[in-house]
Amino acid sequence: MLGIGAIWGLIVLIWPMYKQFIPHQITSYLAKKANKMIGWIFPYVHIKFPEYIEEGLKRSERYDAIRNYLSTISAADVKRLKANESKNSESLVLSMDDHEEVEDTFNGVKVNWSSNVKEIQTQTQSDSGRSTTDEQRSFTLSFHGDHRNAIINTYVDHVLKEGKAIGLRNRERKLYTNNSSQEWQPWRAARRWSSIPFHHPATFDTLAMDRDKKERIIKDLEMFSKREDYYRQVGKPWKRGYLLYGPPGTGKSTMISAIANLLEYDVYDLELTTVKDNSELKKLLLDTTSKSLIVIEDIDCSLDLTGHRKNKKEEDEEEEGDEKKSKGDGRQSKVTLSGLLNSIDGLWSACSGEKIIVFTTNFVDKLDPALIRRGRMDYHIEMSYCRFEAFKVLARNYLEIESHDFYEDIERLLEEINMSPADVAEILMPKSDEEVADICIERLVKTLEEEKEKVRKLAEEEEEKEAEKKTKAEEAEKRKTEEEENKRAEEAEKKKTEEEEKKKAKRGRTVTFLQKMVSAKKK
Repeated sequence: MLGIGAIWGLIVLIWPMYKQFIPHQITSYLAKKANKMIGWIFPYVHIKFPEYIEEGLKRSERYDAIRNYLSTISAADVKRLKANESKNSESLVLSMDDHEEVEDTFNGVKVNWSSNVKEIQTQTQSDSGRSTTDEQRSFTLSFHGDHRNAIINTYVDHVLKEGKAIGLRNRERKLYTNNSSQEWQPWRAARRWSSIPFHHPATFDTLAMDRDKKERIIKDLEMFSKREDYYRQVGKPWKRGYLLYGPPGTGKSTMISAIANLLEYDVYDLELTTVKDNSELKKLLLDTTSKSLIVIEDIDCSLDLTGHRKNKKEEDEEEEGDEKKSKGDGRQSKVTLSGLLNSIDGLWSACSGEKIIVFTTNFVDKLDPALIRRGRMDYHIEMSYCRFEAFKVLARNYLEIESHDFYEDIERLLEEINMSPADVAEILMPKSDEEVADICIERLVKTLEEEKEKVRKLAEEEEEKEAEKKTKAEEAEKRKTEEEENKRAEEAEKKKTEEEEKKKAKRGRTVTFLQKMVSAKKK
């Protein structure tokens, strides 16, 4: 009887001839029969759940849900565990380490979960010609084929539902910022965004703004968050745009934090200047989760997105200039206005739901109307200078008072003086433990009065400058008039002299003629 070594040697000898001389139709048929036979011997079904889906463009939410679920059953049975954080989780998740297995039972049916990892070689964008080793992770669910329907139709849904619930219980909101594409991996969405826990304390209760205005904004936000079915019914992506505009220090960033805290959303702070082109922008937006705010602050300064769209000639000239610049700077952003519009409002905007897009700007008039039209930026919110209603909120926040003897003076002064809520808050903030509310309020009144005096002096100086300018203009006009009158007088005198000269010459010619006539008669 042949030994195992001899059998393997025979297989090694025969296999190349089999592949070379046997027609592929026969090999395909034999492979099908072999797979069917293996299925009879090993009647198990395997389902793979990769960490990244859609050709690596997006992290799988199912993978995170499965990891959360398995963390509850693997901690007691698996010897090697991996401690990490689930996405948006503030609790430590103990999951199976790589190449570990765990068994689960559902309605009397036993299933097996395994954690897999595959190393791949990838080319880095920053180091030309060099490759790095990266890892593709996945979970594999294995079960007997007799229970296919029960596992696929019931158990998988149960796992995903339980895993999602665990993630929600441990959820911690995050603040994300986009990384340079040089840090991306070409096959997956890893490292496109970096994040830290989001713990900003701002709420609408502490936001310095008119109460009625705040209530309208809150109502609009809450209405949006509850209208998934309505958006589907009218055929629109479940998203909404907010434009926050106003001078610096008026609370635009604080408003963003208040919105995130009200709706319990993650915040994606998108820095357009680090995005290489429109394609990268789409990939970044695809890698954002639902229930999130996508924020582009100071959009008027981010890229050339101001003014009206250029005509073709201007675009061609600008492209030539960009080509020259790109030779010296390979990281120059080529995100265009049309690319941004398509990303936030085109077909790609419908890829994931429940998102709010927020633009902020200090100069709304500079933005292209196409960028901020209704439908893209649905709600325009003016963040104005501090007025009395906003001041009362700040006084309650910083000094814990509801009224004061100086409130009437402050109300009058705030109507006359433009001061940002940030400046008012800084003045109201106690500078030591000994400073009481009276001192802070008096400091604000004094500052407002000083600012009013500055404004008055500036106005007087402007009036003096205008008066001086007007006087100079009048004097210049007077000199001009006098010069014109003198010029006209000189021209009239010159004309008169010329006419007298002409008359004198004419008389001279007449006398000469008469003299000639007399001389002729005498002859």
